[in-house]
Amino acid sequence: MKKKIFNIVFLLLVFGLTIYSVFEGEDVKEIIETIMTVNLWYLILGIVSVIVFIAGESVIIHYLLGTLSIKSNRRTCFLYSSVGFFFSAVTPSASGGQPMQVYYMKKNNIPIPVATIVLMVVTITYKAVLVMIGIFVAVFQRGFVHTYLEEILPVFYLGLVLNIIFCIGLGILIFHPKLAKSIVLTTLTGLERIHLLKKNEARTEKITNSMVQYSETAEYLKTHKMVIFRVLVISFFQRFSLFFVTWFVYKALGLRGAHVYDVVMLQAMVSVSVDMLPLPGGMGISENLFLIIFKYIFVSGMLLPGMILSRGISYYVQLLLSAVMTLCAQLTIGQKQYKKEKVLSRRE
Repeated sequence: MKKKIFNIVFLLLVFGLTIYSVFEGEDVKEIIETIMTVNLWYLILGIVSVIVFIAGESVIIHYLLGTLSIKSNRRTCFLYSSVGFFFSAVTPSASGGQPMQVYYMKKNNIPIPVATIVLMVVTITYKAVLVMIGIFVAVFQRGFVHTYLEEILPVFYLGLVLNIIFCIGLGILIFHPKLAKSIVLTTLTGLERIHLLKKNEARTEKITNSMVQYSETAEYLKTHKMVIFRVLVISFFQRFSLFFVTWFVYKALGLRGAHVYDVVMLQAMVSVSVDMLPLPGGMGISENLFLIIFKYIFVSGMLLPGMILSRGISYYVQLLLSAVMTLCAQLTIGQKQYKKEKVLSRRE
């Protein structure tokens, strides 16, 4: 309960600071008038892109479960995906998404080790796509970097490095579990010796047991290489469907002149920069980065309306939609099993 209260307070605080930093000194009435003139059809395409983004993960989950001989319903997999995005959006560093997905998958009688392997693969490919995009731009698109990203280079490189470190860390955990176990336990012992952590045998045992899951994931990756390749392709499509929201907003505002590549890749750079930062949904930093790098794209007083619409659709519409689907998951997933168990208990 304390953790839930902290997350809610933290979310509201970050949201309040974001609103203040974005709208301070701005003419809100003028912004609203500009937004009211947009082409709604393009905004609908943006919302469709968000749905495709959420559905992309559900396709991956359904596919991976199938490779593990677990029957699943596509609609239910969409609920799993929505649960993940909702809790990732409202918790720092997106830490709440996967644990809740495992919880709901377990309610549907999917074994925890199976759910863990599936979601680990989803995480690996999801992060790998960002790393590949970030490295491609940093190495092969130097002109693009100097044109648009000069003012945010420290944040961009920090985000890219953090994503690379995360992927390398996952690689060590998965493919070198003994080394990972040694590093984690040595670090834990060191923290206990300098009294930053209290000695806790239960915690040590829990960490040791979790290493088994990474070994199982490694075996899956080694024996399902084509599966991983297909998931990676779907993840690319999934990621870019969300990046295209900003392009649809650009068109909705009636703007011309910018190339679709520049708009979409700039939005991708925002994601690379903020993905690993400990803020729910990258709130606050995403808005400010948008205002810095898109000032060359959204001209003539359209920058702030563009940011509001782009961020509003890609994050807040996604949050609202995934919240509704999470409620549906709560009301439907596992209910048949619950009713069955209730009937059996009455008979006994």
